[in-house]
Amino acid sequence: MMRRAGFVGVKEAAQILDVSPNTVRAWGAAGKFTEYRHPVNNYRMYKKTELESVLKKLLKVADASPKQGAR
Repeated sequence: MMRRAGFVGVKEAAQILDVSPNTVRAWGAAGKFTEYRHPVNNYRMYKKTELESVLKKLLKVADASPKQGAR
C-alpha cells in the first residue's frame, strides 16, 4: 500500500542514500527528513522524493568539498 504511494522502508532508504540503515534511523530521528509509520505494522517509512532531495544536497556538499590529496 505505502510502497505504491511513493514510500520506502529503512533498508531501501539506506540504499538510496548509500548509508547504513542505522544512519537512516538516526537522521530521521534528528529531523533531517520526515519519518512516517506504516499504519499496520508501525515500521518506519520514508518518502522517496524527500530522500532524493537529501541525496542531491549530499552530492552538492561532496562536490563542493576540497578533494583530499589535491594540491
